Amino acid sequence: MADALLIIEDEIFLGREMRRFFEKEGWEVYWAERFADAEQMLLDQDLSPLVTLADLNLPDGNSLDLLEKVRAKAGTGEWIFLTAFGSVPDSVRALRLGAYDFLEKPCEMERLEMVVRSAGRGARAQRRVADDTFTQHRRYQPETYLGKSRAADVVRDMLARLSQVPYSALVISGETGTGKGLAARILHYSGAQASGPMVEINCAALPRELLESELFGYESGAFTGAVARHRGLVEQANGGTLFLDEISEMELELQAKLLKVIEDRSLRRLGGDRAISVDVRFIAASNRDLDAQVAQGRFRADLFHRLSVFRLALPSLRERKEDLQALVPHFVAEFNAQAGKRVHYVSPVVWEALEAYDWPGNVRELRNVIERAVLFSDAEDLPLEWLQLPGAVSSACPVQGACPVDDQHIILPMDGSMDLDAMEKQIIQRVLDRASGNVTQAARLLGITRETLRYRVRKHGLGEDAEA
Repeated sequence: MADALLIIEDEIFLGREMRRFFEKEGWEVYWAERFADAEQMLLDQDLSPLVTLADLNLPDGNSLDLLEKVRAKAGTGEWIFLTAFGSVPDSVRALRLGAYDFLEKPCEMERLEMVVRSAGRGARAQRRVADDTFTQHRRYQPETYLGKSRAADVVRDMLARLSQVPYSALVISGETGTGKGLAARILHYSGAQASGPMVEINCAALPRELLESELFGYESGAFTGAVARHRGLVEQANGGTLFLDEISEMELELQAKLLKVIEDRSLRRLGGDRAISVDVRFIAASNRDLDAQVAQGRFRADLFHRLSVFRLALPSLRERKEDLQALVPHFVAEFNAQAGKRVHYVSPVVWEALEAYDWPGNVRELRNVIERAVLFSDAEDLPLEWLQLPGAVSSACPVQGACPVDDQHIILPMDGSMDLDAMEKQIIQRVLDRASGNVTQAARLLGITRETLRYRVRKHGLGEDAEA
């Protein structure tokens, strides 16, 4: 289907020439000779052109007034103005209203076509972003947080309340896998800033130097390898939300810089000398107790108090096991659709196994278990044998307790019951135990540096009394 181009031009010969030219270029062209005709097309007939090419001065009005009337309407597209009597105030107003370009007559058709084509590309990109935002808005609502338990009701109610207030910062707490990322997306896409960007970063995934440059950006030449200017994630989130997952892993010095950005609502790129204003909503999350981290001096109290304008605590799955009745069918339907399976029956034996397990990995672990069971199902029943919950008999270790463990070996389940962080934590703890808590010796056994191991120890809250 051809893209729509609206031409607003009172000169008959020029209007006809432009219509013929752009129809040959593949546009679906609409032409209005007067202000009133264009207004009727855009507002009454609900025309949504990708690009509008408008003469500035019409017999019955000014096209800038028309843009001001329709710019709040969805699908307005890009506007290009043509005039033989341009003025500085008109050009300034056009830019303020978001016009794509302001051209003087006469304008060669080749140049006009180039500008229209460029405006069309920009408008298509804007519409893709708008469509994606609309889809995400429908997908992430408070009702997306599933469950019929009292705990789930409390969370949904809090999400609904928070989506209606213009808070500046918020802290989400909860164990790993409880849905902190989901809650952050619900808060963004159901709130007033849903049309803005949603930017996410895991603070534990990057070393300090890289995290700083990713957050605040840098100018060309700021450090070795900075060959071009880079807009940081805070700047990219302008007008929207920045989700800082695992914020407790951020170094104290970097926490101070983040606090200044939040307080000043501005930042300086690394190597830059100009303050850049930003309007960002900050959502921080951690699976650690930030109150305890503050008390131990591992997290800045001033940043914690600035972020915790509101606090949202997500319950563990073992605290709301009745919600399995809503979560399991949801995940079964999701993986049925992905894999073309037809699982629709969960036997009482399977329900008993699911409800008897404590789910240390919470909803994330449940999702992994259901994914595996659905993908390996050969019938319409959810297969018990592919749940492979820890503590149950499995083909990998047919007799419970029969899998050997000694000082030279570590046995890790590969059935989805442990995520990568849990495996890493168990490995480090076992090696520290073998090294009697000596970090240097443990690092040598693992083949990593002592600094790397100490970072991992802090990350997982291990070896508080470990020796250097």
